[in-house]
Amino acid sequence: MMLDADLQSVQEVRQCLQTAKEAQKRLAGMSQAQIDQIVQSMAEAARQEAGRLAAMAVEETGYGKAADKTAKNLFAAQDVHQSIQNMKTVGIINRDEQNRVWEVAQAVGVIAGIVPSTNPTSTVIFKALISVKAGNAIVFSPHPQAAKCTKEAARVVQAAAERAGAPAGLISCLTQPTLAASRELMHHSLTDLILATGGTAMVKAAYSSGKPAYGVGPGNVPVYVHASADIPTAIRQVVQSKTFDYGTICASEQSLVVDQSIKRKVVAELKRQGAYFLDDHETRRVAAVILAGKSLNPAIVGKSPQALAELAGILVPEDATLLVAEETGVGLDYPFSVEKLAPILALYTVADTREASTLCSKLLAFGGLGHTLGIHCRDQQVIESFVVDKPASRIVVNSGTTFGGIGATTGIAPSLTLGCGSLGNNVTSDNIGPQHLFNIKRVAFGLRDMQLAQTEAAMPVAVAAAAAPAISRDEIAEIIKSVLLELQSSGR
Repeated sequence: MMLDADLQSVQEVRQCLQTAKEAQKRLAGMSQAQIDQIVQSMAEAARQEAGRLAAMAVEETGYGKAADKTAKNLFAAQDVHQSIQNMKTVGIINRDEQNRVWEVAQAVGVIAGIVPSTNPTSTVIFKALISVKAGNAIVFSPHPQAAKCTKEAARVVQAAAERAGAPAGLISCLTQPTLAASRELMHHSLTDLILATGGTAMVKAAYSSGKPAYGVGPGNVPVYVHASADIPTAIRQVVQSKTFDYGTICASEQSLVVDQSIKRKVVAELKRQGAYFLDDHETRRVAAVILAGKSLNPAIVGKSPQALAELAGILVPEDATLLVAEETGVGLDYPFSVEKLAPILALYTVADTREASTLCSKLLAFGGLGHTLGIHCRDQQVIESFVVDKPASRIVVNSGTTFGGIGATTGIAPSLTLGCGSLGNNVTSDNIGPQHLFNIKRVAFGLRDMQLAQTEAAMPVAVAAAAAPAISRDEIAEIIKSVLLELQSSGR
């Protein structure tokens, strides 16, 4: 008898959640040292398997480059792990002796990890590390196009966790990624929190589930190149950042906004570093394949410049690393202005910083509110005036936005889940880490007695009446008599 695939997938979700709940209860009884040992074992296994998992991801999805996906896996296993390894996440994590308040960490419980097809294995490594570090279990829901590599990445970290003493089922991955399964995972009573990385529809579904959820938004990242910039360095960083894994990280540059006074030098440097400038005919052909209706065409995601050219029916040099088109407008009628998860870059020319500021805000508003903005500039005053009013949660200065946004080349928290704050309809603007995955209970000691004001104005009516001077019956009768006489004399 053939069983319905949706029903089977829903049953698998329930089994995984039940096992995860029991595993998390056992993890909750472990010490900080024990959990740290488990997380270290997971990170070491992910480092050893980084290359193999990356190759699996490229083979299965067709997105990106194996070498760069290896670097992303290593970023999660090394940089992220190093940044969280000394974080306190068990028991009393902070004591404020002056105010006599203790902070106690309490794990959220079971987390639903939604995994995208663009960065599947690195997302699994990252989310597993921060979830277990915070004392949680996690059940992964893979994208159907990346089901095998996602499952294998989850298996690698779970096996390593068990070798270090973690309970079975602490980390698991659904093997039947259906819409019914994703819906069940996000709505089930045993799911305590959702970590959602994926398309806008998936993130909205997570937020509408009724569960606490950390989601992300699109990253239509503009980068302003000011006249004071170190042009060779700035362009090198932009090219390296935008071409990394063929542009599949949402913090990668989407548009260069360049001062007119340095445009010639910027264009020359881009060409010197492998960028291919499209002519009018080529621009129209590439523009025609960027969108599918009003959405990004999935056929261009994570593809090489040569594959993109073939799709558009044009020819580009074999050594071209990036396709660049000059643009003037913003919106769906100007496809180069959208978020392009591919090595395609729009080039805008502005007269000055004021025009650049307006344009960057417009690009962010079109499809990247709350995400990331970049600026290359050596004038501190310009930087300060430029960044303060921009609707972006990460503003990367003099670094590639791909690496700066995730915290690889900047001092912000290393992360592969980048919140966009209320501007992007997210609950936080932070780079997500273990600190977002546990509750904090506060134990507060009494410091003083409450001083209650005893003024007449603050007293209840009954109390005020009781405190008023007593009036005799004869005095009341005299008052009534005088009032009646006054009424009679006035004819009323």
